[in-house]
Amino acid sequence: MIRDHAIVTWAAGDDGREDLRALLAAYHLRTEAEKGVPVADAARLPERYRAEVEDPGAAFADDVVLVARRGDAAIGCVVLAAPAGGRAEIKRLWVDPDERGRGVAAALVRAALSRAHATGLRSVRLSVWRWRTTAIALYERLGFTVTAPWDSRDDLICMEHTLGRSRGPAVRGV
Repeated sequence: MIRDHAIVTWAAGDDGREDLRALLAAYHLRTEAEKGVPVADAARLPERYRAEVEDPGAAFADDVVLVARRGDAAIGCVVLAAPAGGRAEIKRLWVDPDERGRGVAAALVRAALSRAHATGLRSVRLSVWRWRTTAIALYERLGFTVTAPWDSRDDLICMEHTLGRSRGPAVRGV
């Protein structure tokens, strides 16, 4: 596995704004197509998702956005949503399809878990579409387990990772 990337925290003023917008657009366009409601371009996404693409700084103002970079190019992203009730939520994990198989997604999730642990959170949760079996397998390898759903949308699997108090996020290897 090639690990020639760096994980950085994205800030609203970063020069990589267009890179992040492109990653988010690809994520949402692919998700809508997988749900059976494909749209031609980001301008036709549902408003909630279009807002993230158009202005990630505003959409994720209270969240931590981590970006995987190789050189000057953004190749992946993940959002660690602002914590509530002692836990945070991971969302929008996306790696450019040409960059998959290099450990980028695992590195992004590990970085999000480490960030959550460092802030004293007790767990991190996420929801994933049932058909994203590769992502589900990744989450399981990293210590996430299926939990009671908090989202009532069909075909979503809810998962949670309990963070260790003294020894870090207890992330299993990939």
